[in-house]
Amino acid sequence: MSRKDVPLPLFDPSLVRGALEDSLRKLTPRAQWRNPVMFVVYLGAVITTLLWIEALRGNAEAPAGFILSIALWLWFTVLFANFAEALAEGRSRAQAASLRGMKRNTVAKLLTKPRFGAQWSPIQANELRAGAVILVEAGDTIALDGTVLEGVASVDESAITGESAPVIREAGGDFSSVTGGTRVLSDWLVVQVTVNPGESFLDRMISMVESAKRQKTPNELALSILLVGLTLVFMMVIVTLKPFSAFAVEQAGAGSVVGLTVLIALLVCLIPTTIGGLLSAIGVAGMSRMMQANVIATSGRAVEAAGDVDVLLLDKTGTITLGNRQASDFLPASGISPAQLADAAQMASLADETPEGRSVVVLAKERHGLRERELSALNATFVPFTAQTRMSGVDMRDATGPRALRKGAADAVRKHVEALGGQFPPDVQKLVEEVARRGSTPLVVADNARVMGVIELKDIVKHGIRERFAELRRMGIKTVMITGDNPLTAAAIAAEAGVDDYLAEARPEDKLQLIRSQQAAGRLVAMTGDGTNDAPALAQADVAVAMNSGTQAAKEAGNMVDLDSNPTKLIEVVETGKQMLMTRGALTTFSVANDVAKYFAIIPAAFVGTYPQLASLNVMGLHSSESAILSAVIFNALIIIALIPLALRGVPYRAVGAAALLRRNLLIYGVGGLVVPFVGIKLIDMLLAGAGMV
Repeated sequence: MSRKDVPLPLFDPSLVRGALEDSLRKLTPRAQWRNPVMFVVYLGAVITTLLWIEALRGNAEAPAGFILSIALWLWFTVLFANFAEALAEGRSRAQAASLRGMKRNTVAKLLTKPRFGAQWSPIQANELRAGAVILVEAGDTIALDGTVLEGVASVDESAITGESAPVIREAGGDFSSVTGGTRVLSDWLVVQVTVNPGESFLDRMISMVESAKRQKTPNELALSILLVGLTLVFMMVIVTLKPFSAFAVEQAGAGSVVGLTVLIALLVCLIPTTIGGLLSAIGVAGMSRMMQANVIATSGRAVEAAGDVDVLLLDKTGTITLGNRQASDFLPASGISPAQLADAAQMASLADETPEGRSVVVLAKERHGLRERELSALNATFVPFTAQTRMSGVDMRDATGPRALRKGAADAVRKHVEALGGQFPPDVQKLVEEVARRGSTPLVVADNARVMGVIELKDIVKHGIRERFAELRRMGIKTVMITGDNPLTAAAIAAEAGVDDYLAEARPEDKLQLIRSQQAAGRLVAMTGDGTNDAPALAQADVAVAMNSGTQAAKEAGNMVDLDSNPTKLIEVVETGKQMLMTRGALTTFSVANDVAKYFAIIPAAFVGTYPQLASLNVMGLHSSESAILSAVIFNALIIIALIPLALRGVPYRAVGAAALLRRNLLIYGVGGLVVPFVGIKLIDMLLAGAGMV
């Protein structure tokens, strides 16, 4: 079971307690300055607290109780914003703590020479350095990340991936990378260490999920600048209101000048405090959701880019298809019944333990009710597949006499049949060509010198993948399948899978060129890969998901690492990025609409003493000016805490286009942002009036 199957509870009691403590610790000017919008609220809370102290001394611009109420709720506003950020950071720290628990200072076996059998001496893992060569045997924990130089072994990577199934690591190829903290279950490996202590993949994982390390993304920075700009505009407006109020009272000879406490309350309600208080939590939660999906993002920029992806490059094998060819049909030769072909094909495959061979046995059983038979009862001898013969089968004797059953590539079976004095039927050759045109693989079956027919092996497209691609298309994302197959096969599979385009006979330079051409057209490109040959393309892609089972080069080139090594995870990554952007957009829409509604409550109340005509704008029928102002401030604080679950969970993901998404946001969060404050402020006003507090 992976970590994504047991996500952290949203409001785990231990996390809440820690977040409450962190909320208080963040009440320092240095911590508050990182969020300029909330820093303004923080200053407002400090000033109103000082005004309350002055009111207790008799220098009151307003009743001391009213000033205290405003000051307390401003402090609550700051605390609630701190709590949202601290809770999101606490969830990330909990994930980091679980990873840190995997770290242990193991004793490594340092080899004197980089080969198996050489002498070794014990050394603490924290004393190893990049370039050192160590021996790891069954039962040993791999000390640090490295590359296998020699050997093959079964490795338990559950400490990293959360998956219980062991994996094979061996020298050479795309499965030579090993991770510190994992354990060898069988055999041995000679590993060259590729990192220094503190630089391992596990260390990087911990630093990636620590919220303190998170950098703001460009989109988040742009939104922060917008929020700061709005805050500065409203601050300048508020600064000019007091002299205007004093001038109006002097000219009219009546009324009262608006007080500093009221102006501070007005400023806090005017500036976008809702999104300002939740913005950091949204970003941290986005990284956390990636971690729950068992994907480590090296930066928030990668998560954000995933939400803006225009083109997805997906490898065919293992991503779009199951990766193992499966028998899908029996196509008999003239004069041969389908049952006869199925019987011969099953017999030739009984000892074939490959996925293709097992699928032939299963298909014969499902289509024709043929049960498996024991080869030992038939005096059978299994003939294994070799690169030279390109055939496999069985030699046996039954009631009809000796039989040499073979299945393999068409040209190999042709040579075998002709060598026995038989002929390769033209109709079978036609079947072979038809199967190849469909993008499938033909295997020909022969019984002695008689050609029985063709087994069609199909690279099965994964169930539901076509619908996933249709969803991506509705989101405006183009899907491109990358494969080493010939164009004919690639076209057939691409049509069945429903991808928008494909790249056949792809070489590393072809992948790189495709990405560059898409980026030159102004598109953001996402790609997944696991091999060293994928590294250049991964480094070029905007979102590059490297498989944890892949090479070190691939993981270094990518900006995300999928701990499950599931190539289809790229689709989930894009959905998570989209969800983060949707959440930020939805809450920004709600915050702006929310502020518009608060204007109707607080502006007439704030200036009714100066301009009595504004009383007609009290459309909510609020009890008094003091209750209107206090109700708006209280609602401004409570709405932050109410939206924390949405910020942490994210807006429910829907595969819709940008225009449809904009309409939905405006309808739900725009209209909701206008309506909810009217209802909330009125209810709070009624409670305050009923309790006799105003």
